[in-house]
Amino acid sequence: MIYQEILENARKDIGKYCKACPVCNGRACGNQIPGPGAKGVGDTAVRNYNKWQEIRVNMDTFCENRPVDTTLEIFGQKFEYPFFAGPVGAVNLHYSDKYDDISYNKTLVSACGEAGIAAFTGDGANPLVMEAATNAIKECGGMGVPTIKPWNMDTIKEKLELAKEAGAFAVAMDIDAAGLPFLKNMIPPAGSKTVEEMAEIVRMAGVPFIVKGIMTVKGALKAKEAGASAIVVSNHGGRVLDQCPATAEVLEEIVEAVGESMKVFVDGGIRSGTDVFKALAIGADGVLICRPFVISVYGGGEDGVKAYIEKIGGELRDAMQMCGAHSLDEITKDMVRLV
Repeated sequence: MIYQEILENARKDIGKYCKACPVCNGRACGNQIPGPGAKGVGDTAVRNYNKWQEIRVNMDTFCENRPVDTTLEIFGQKFEYPFFAGPVGAVNLHYSDKYDDISYNKTLVSACGEAGIAAFTGDGANPLVMEAATNAIKECGGMGVPTIKPWNMDTIKEKLELAKEAGAFAVAMDIDAAGLPFLKNMIPPAGSKTVEEMAEIVRMAGVPFIVKGIMTVKGALKAKEAGASAIVVSNHGGRVLDQCPATAEVLEEIVEAVGESMKVFVDGGIRSGTDVFKALAIGADGVLICRPFVISVYGGGEDGVKAYIEKIGGELRDAMQMCGAHSLDEITKDMVRLV
């Protein structure tokens, strides 16, 4: 299966909102929610994509001709590639009812595990979503990252127990989901967390904890103070706050502030293996890709996910080869040109 087939298949089953565009750049969906659009005028998702395209790669083939190694070792695990499937929720609302969160996460986790990477799974108001996601991770030998919304503390404790039972190698929280309406309406209230509250959550997790939704040095330092093992530089694909900077615009300064003391991942508009290469050159340890994995599931199930992973992996391998990097450790900032 090639990616063009995935796109053609997805267009038949993905619903009326997503267009399964050749490049998922945020333009066609704009601010359409329900759907994969961004909040407000919808420009943050578009900006995420565009800023990666402004960064250029520096070709250099004056180097030893040897195989390229794309493997990443992190948190005691080894992965074929330095990118992961990002968490997506309410797929039956935003896409179509061919999948719900339960069947989507099961398909995604299994396919990613077989292809040698890991999936971050989504969360939802329905407790069955996290239960099914953690069951899928357990069946995959713990190769998945359950991503918990910033619920009230009692709910977080319940979901962390499910993550522990699954043997997940790490746990995440998309703290930038704090503004979602179904969180605001909870009793007791959910949403933003203090450093002290996050530190308690990190302690309860008992495994490397990843805070997703960091867009400033100030936020990164708070995550570090709370004891997080990693952060994801992310603006939630533009879905929670309009007029944000692109993740590519803030990644470098955040890496400079905390990159020596914690792992830094990034998402938002990354759509090719060359984009992955750019992010690693700026200093990221790894990358999350979200919306295109939805298209891959709807367009080909597990086979579609595996084909997409191989596509991005092949593009990364080619970029590394043509820029003179034969392992992830050899990717350096001078291999890209920042505008």
